[in-house]
Amino acid sequence: MERKLKIQIWSDIMCPFCYIGKRRIETALKQFDHADDFEIEWNSFQLYANPILLKNEQMSEHLAKKYQQTMQWAHEKIDSITQNAKKTGLNLELQKVTMENSFNAHRLLFLAKKNQLSNELQELLFKANLSDGKNINDQSILTSIGLQSGLTIYDIEYVLHTNVYTEQVNQEIQMASNIGIKTVPFFVFDNKYAIAGAQHVATFISTLEKVWMEGKIKA
Repeated sequence: MERKLKIQIWSDIMCPFCYIGKRRIETALKQFDHADDFEIEWNSFQLYANPILLKNEQMSEHLAKKYQQTMQWAHEKIDSITQNAKKTGLNLELQKVTMENSFNAHRLLFLAKKNQLSNELQELLFKANLSDGKNINDQSILTSIGLQSGLTIYDIEYVLHTNVYTEQVNQEIQMASNIGIKTVPFFVFDNKYAIAGAQHVATFISTLEKVWMEGKIKA
């Protein structure tokens, strides 16, 4: 294979289905004989971009308000997502999650992408937010998570204390809009096939096989 086949994933750290989707595509790649021929590129998307509307709001409160439903409905929805995640091997604590603006986390993720650490940082951010209930817009928390991923304190502080990568993150969000992405996770395989949502592992494996067969190059 003369080149890596690309899997582009648009996601938001606030999205539990994105965490589930991450685990399922990883599981699919582990079960796929030619996983080394693929590379994942994480791209930014914001489900909740208004920090004023979200301030100190619990996920259950937000869901009830957004869908004009009762709190009981929201709690049942969260329980359903939690049970779905458990089947994928994830323990989510969504009742702890407060709705936060994820833009700074996306800027840090862009730094991680430049340093080939985006998958590591994505995992840590998802866990911190959706399993541990941490505020992923808090600079001290972002700094700690960034260090765990392998980024340097100098680079992390430079990102968090400036507006660097703002334009790049906005470009990724705009790209999603341009190709019609309205919800995440959203997967694009080698610019040929798209999958919306956290689909089953078998669906991902089937797509990987198709993309690999079409993209392989004879020696």
